[in-house]
Amino acid sequence: MEILRTERLRLREFTPADADFVLGLLNEPGWLENINDPGVRSPQEALTWMEGRFFAPYRAQGHGFWAVERLEDGLLLGLCGLFRRPVLDGPDLGYALRRVHEGQGYALEAAQACVQHARTALRWPELLAITKPGNVRSQGLLTKLGFVAEGERQLEGYDGPSSFWRMVL
Repeated sequence: MEILRTERLRLREFTPADADFVLGLLNEPGWLENINDPGVRSPQEALTWMEGRFFAPYRAQGHGFWAVERLEDGLLLGLCGLFRRPVLDGPDLGYALRRVHEGQGYALEAAQACVQHARTALRWPELLAITKPGNVRSQGLLTKLGFVAEGERQLEGYDGPSSFWRMVL
């Protein structure tokens, strides 16, 4: 189901048919370095992971991390969306692309659409984001979007501190 559309992208709900793509994304060097290693090594493990991270939030909250597809050819590029993590006091923006698609403005375009959706359709008062402290590229994207850094925090379930970001919508 399509959620958002931009000039070049479609954001839609993930489906079980996307398990192979998600398996590859979860094992990208950038994901492993800047997010975590969920230990997902097979399509079946990807489906199980997707149930908890994608499908359950769609059903429970009506939003979540969405597949980012290029309009011109339907190619899956990554994910972007709005999520409610139990360790944060509000909804947050998250995104990740396959390395081959980085540096082309896709993450910014998808994230801008998600921020606008949070502001206008969901009418949220603010949006949060977290990054690893050394993830300068992601922090630059958050700055372009209008997020403000609020320092580092140790969040339950995370190996090290996270840089904490907030945007008033």
